[in-house]
Amino acid sequence: MKKSKSFSITKKYLGEEVELVIDRPLGSKHPRYGFTYESNYGFVPNTQAPDGEEIDAYFLGVNKSLNRAEGKCIAIIHRLKDDDDKLVVVSPRAERITDEEIEKAVNFQEQWFEHKIVRGN
Repeated sequence: MKKSKSFSITKKYLGEEVELVIDRPLGSKHPRYGFTYESNYGFVPNTQAPDGEEIDAYFLGVNKSLNRAEGKCIAIIHRLKDDDDKLVVVSPRAERITDEEIEKAVNFQEQWFEHKIVRGN
């Protein structure tokens, strides 16, 4: 696996509890491309990804629209040709989510990017 700057930053969050601001809640539309967010999507405040923005994250395991969330980072969506990896953060009741369930939950956006799910050891 090719290491990217984004991966070097996001891998530090694997297994950690994080707080998220959800700026694209479940059911909302992307402001530029118009697709619907099928999962809550946001960022980790006070962080910085290589693109100059905060580190992005999917919040899985809750089937309602949220503004904020807390959970455990169980995986990274490592984009192979785009230096913009995403955290996969889950509610306590979803910690046993499978890679297949993650793929299904993030496909609405990740289908356009070659990626790999990376988990901690």
